[in-house]
Amino acid sequence: MGDEHCLRYEEKKVKDIKDSEDCIMAKDNLSAVLYAAQDLRLEERPIPQPGPGEVLLRVASVGICGSDVHYWWRGRTARFVVESPLILGHESSATVVSCGQGVTSLKPGDRVAIEPGVPCRSCCFCKGGRYNVCPDVKFCATPPVDGTLTNYYVHPADFCFRLPDSVSDEEGAMLEPLAVAVYSCRRAEVGLGMAVLVLGAGPIGLVALLTARAMGAGHICITDINDSRLEFAKNLGADSSVNVSGLSPREAANKILSLMPARPAALLECSGADSSYQMGLLAGAPRGVMVTVGRGNPEVTLPLALATAKEMDIRGIFRYANCYPTALAMVASGRVDVRPLITHRFMLTQVEEAFRTAREGTAIKVMIRVQQEDSSTTAKQEVV
Repeated sequence: MGDEHCLRYEEKKVKDIKDSEDCIMAKDNLSAVLYAAQDLRLEERPIPQPGPGEVLLRVASVGICGSDVHYWWRGRTARFVVESPLILGHESSATVVSCGQGVTSLKPGDRVAIEPGVPCRSCCFCKGGRYNVCPDVKFCATPPVDGTLTNYYVHPADFCFRLPDSVSDEEGAMLEPLAVAVYSCRRAEVGLGMAVLVLGAGPIGLVALLTARAMGAGHICITDINDSRLEFAKNLGADSSVNVSGLSPREAANKILSLMPARPAALLECSGADSSYQMGLLAGAPRGVMVTVGRGNPEVTLPLALATAKEMDIRGIFRYANCYPTALAMVASGRVDVRPLITHRFMLTQVEEAFRTAREGTAIKVMIRVQQEDSSTTAKQEVV
């Protein structure tokens, strides 16, 4: 009787698991779809199925990026234009629901961070490890590729990174902007004790500050035109700050240098403002490196003769490559705490309110919880 009881129990357990999977697969796939500028709709989409090497994901948390806001408000960002309905979102964490053929690195139930850019893997850039500049890269929420503000999403398993229990879903979503900061600091050659200037205290500037500190930077100065953001940066660990509003590039550079113990050898330009590029070159140390992280006007006037005389390097970045493992290790080890940057939280059903909040400029990082809200929690939380 004992053996029969065990057998019936195992059969029931298998049936319960199958019923649970069928229930999951039958759920609606609510998605935030942008049709045109300021025309964002919540609608049902078919649940995709994973192909070979792919996983079906139940999206957990998605952060709103500045590019998402540009798409929503203007229907475009830089050279990318929304010409057909597009699901937004690319800063994401999720839980694996099922695995396609050949997937051995993940299993159902694993929580992951999603690296949103998938390259061709075969061109010279991919083979050289610079897959971020692959001409055929497909990046979430970059037209015409759909993003992750949807209940279910399919993604290649090798661009999903398993999260340890100590890293939350929200922290997993924050790995995407943190990866930008890791790549930027690497390009700027941030090193032990180095004087670093971060130009712009928006979300990327703030994670750049945290990353530079974790990489051993010495004095870090940060600039912005907003006092509250500068105060936020000071609380995160900036050694000095300068409000550059109303200052000429030279006046701003002089004020920066009056606060720093040495000219900055690593400069992270995170605002995209013409004047910010100029003040960076004026303040930078000879043979320093300025990385252009921010996106502004397509054409910028620079004091190039000065940069040449100083032998300064001006280096561009495009997203990141091979940075997610480092970003995850920084968060998992506690060397970088991204949680204070999340100032506002919404559910997927409140997606338009979330985008309006992100555009207002008072938020640092707006996070959307895609999974269904627990009845015991409030619909929206704000951290002031």
